Amino acid sequence: MKVLFISNDPTIFDVSSESRARMHAYASAIGELHIVSAAPAAARKFQEGGLFLHPIHAWKLFRVHTLAKRAHALILEHGIEVVSAQDPFEHGLAALRAVRGTSARLHVQVHTDFLSPWFVRSGNWRSPAIRMPFLNRYRRRIADEVLPQAHGIRVVSERIRASLVERYGSHIALPSVIPVAVDANVPEPVRLPTHPAFTFALISVGRLEPEKRIEDILAALALVTKQYPTVGLFIVGEGRERARLERMTRSLDLTSKVVFLGNRPGARALMGSAQAFIQASAYEGYGRTLIEAALAKVPIITTDVGIVGEVFKGYEEILAAPVGDPTALSLAIVGLIEDNAVRQELPVRAEAAARAHLASVGDLPLRVAADIASAVHYDKV
Repeated sequence: MKVLFISNDPTIFDVSSESRARMHAYASAIGELHIVSAAPAAARKFQEGGLFLHPIHAWKLFRVHTLAKRAHALILEHGIEVVSAQDPFEHGLAALRAVRGTSARLHVQVHTDFLSPWFVRSGNWRSPAIRMPFLNRYRRRIADEVLPQAHGIRVVSERIRASLVERYGSHIALPSVIPVAVDANVPEPVRLPTHPAFTFALISVGRLEPEKRIEDILAALALVTKQYPTVGLFIVGEGRERARLERMTRSLDLTSKVVFLGNRPGARALMGSAQAFIQASAYEGYGRTLIEAALAKVPIITTDVGIVGEVFKGYEEILAAPVGDPTALSLAIVGLIEDNAVRQELPVRAEAAARAHLASVGDLPLRVAADIASAVHYDKV
């Protein structure tokens, strides 16, 4: 089978990256895999075995047009049978334009819970207001155009599949649920930086972007430290919101309670040294860090997003709170501080749930390849 991915992952051009290794695995399962993607300026065409990389260099304003034009040419040149878009938004639109006038089928991957109300909502009366990207409203409209014309749809969680079926019904191909890859091997724990003021350390790992709602964690911490002043927070990650989060930390008088660690290659190894992992995401398609935290055997506090309810059950394996509710997050933190039995039992159950889930996933490259192949035979009504 000859397949073209339309991607936005420049790390695939790094020979040592996990993404490159994953694409090689996909190519082996598919047969011949071409990938067109935005890339660093130094990136050049690459071919090894059945994997072909085609970089493009274009401003964001012209990227959809450039991706579509290059993909269309590759379809004709190589006899591509299926074009798979990384998302139903800009890349989905580029893929839709690329297959027009050809016999190639359209396959779309949905990694984001874009039908969550929090995809466009900035906050509520209980939480800080966070400016969500205006483009998100436009992206929903693009998805409304792209998904009904797809011959195959892959989603990464049951939550996303249910939302698509509710919105589009029989107007779309029935989505297949295929999770994302997570390494089940657990690195040796690495000690968090010494902070003598912390007796109970929380850790948050992820991009510092609006949808992660780190502001809610800070607001929750401000409530908790009034009663438990030695609780602290380590934030691992970088992003556009860092300066804003640092200002909020100062305004809440939490400077001595919060440590920004920036990007850390060994973030997973740090998790096991914390007393609890916490995330307050507005939405998640899957939630890889939840699996990683469970494998690290650390108690988990999270909002009800992604695979919560599917892989992890609230109050049995994790503590789950509504999105945009710092008070609920603060109560979960206090619950872990005050209840040693819960702090001991939840990680054991969460790890078991995570390993059972990973064992059920099977061979991801083969599953993805089979799902893409099914698009060739799908007949739209």
